[in-house]
Amino acid sequence: MHWMNTAVGYCGPFRYETQYCRRLRGYLEANLAWMEEQMGSGRDRAYWHQVRLALLQLQGLEDSYRGRVAVPAGRLSLSPFGFLLLQLGGDLEDLEAAFNRSAPLRPLGSGSCSALLKLMPGRRDLLVAHDTWAPYQSMLRLIKKYTLPFRAEPSGTARVPGSIQVFSSYPGTIFSGDDFYILSSGLVALETTIGNSNEARWQYLRPQGSVLEWLRNIVANRLARSGAEWAGIFQRFNSGTYNNQWMLVDYKAFSPERAALQQGLLTVLEQIPYFEEIFNASGNLELVQKYGDWFTYDKNPRAQIFRRNQTQVRDVDSMVRLMRSNNYLQDPLSQCRGCDPPHNAENAISARSDLNPANGTYPFAALRQRCHGGTDTKVTSFGMARTFGLVAASGPTWDDVPPFRWSASPCSHLLHMGHPDLWRFPPVKVRWD
Repeated sequence: MHWMNTAVGYCGPFRYETQYCRRLRGYLEANLAWMEEQMGSGRDRAYWHQVRLALLQLQGLEDSYRGRVAVPAGRLSLSPFGFLLLQLGGDLEDLEAAFNRSAPLRPLGSGSCSALLKLMPGRRDLLVAHDTWAPYQSMLRLIKKYTLPFRAEPSGTARVPGSIQVFSSYPGTIFSGDDFYILSSGLVALETTIGNSNEARWQYLRPQGSVLEWLRNIVANRLARSGAEWAGIFQRFNSGTYNNQWMLVDYKAFSPERAALQQGLLTVLEQIPYFEEIFNASGNLELVQKYGDWFTYDKNPRAQIFRRNQTQVRDVDSMVRLMRSNNYLQDPLSQCRGCDPPHNAENAISARSDLNPANGTYPFAALRQRCHGGTDTKVTSFGMARTFGLVAASGPTWDDVPPFRWSASPCSHLLHMGHPDLWRFPPVKVRWD
């Protein structure tokens, strides 16, 4: 059902001959071939061993679906448009832009995720929270727990530090995609996304010498023992696709009510937008000059709402309320310059772009009516993370706005197999036996 809702027909049998599909297929095949060469080279054994294990897991999904049994020692036979397609996520959005797809997944300005780290008064706790922003067709969701006691190297005895992982995910995917991970290394890893808007930069994408983002974060999650080590592993073989700000919280470095915070508690890995040189090179300066503060990282409506409302967070429940908030009709920070009507449901912590009028006037595509918004919330704490626990809410927010209902929405024509009609679900506390 998830495949049908999100991927069916994408570069399918009748579309292989389009220029975009040919270029995408060629890139993915060349990238897989290069990675196989590295796996057989004997260099960087720990890194490429984890890449091979992840690709074998993906191969196993595809083999099972097709009813075949493969020999793991043989060459990979992954189809670029099979289960690999479900893993690409944000990588695919950038590859679409690079290879000039006529109808790209991500319109100008489209947001992708909200995140907040909040130190409680008296340093009694540290909360980590994340909202996914995504198309509503992707809302068949799972919280997954993997226990994969892999060895760090094929001939070694030491196990990977991140052998147990809990993460929000989707059917048929072997990583989060959102991304939100609680790891047995003591790390919690999460990210938010800012895309590249400078078309000239896509010329630097190469299938050789790069590992796509979804694989790099799998390897870093397994091998890293600290936030700094995670960042060092993740930056290797940077593909230039799916650029993020990653936040790595190391709960091993946190002691409740301790007078001073320990070194290494938080590591921030920035790709876009913080550094001025990168901000300008990725096209964001031109967008600020054309559209204003909406395209800045510190004066964007979400940034201002977080800055104003983060003081309301006193516990997990109030964190969930903030992360699910969307009061766009009353909140002055949700106003949109150049929009008619002036209030916009994109401008909130948890977007509800389906509520924007279809006949409105909007300066750029992300502010229009779209079947896109905040599709979940996840929150963990020092105490919950120790047992891989979290609080999670599924579906678009309905605290201050009407709940999303497929049959009454402008999205009813879209395929949504397996979905409930009405999305009105309270938060749940995830515990593991």
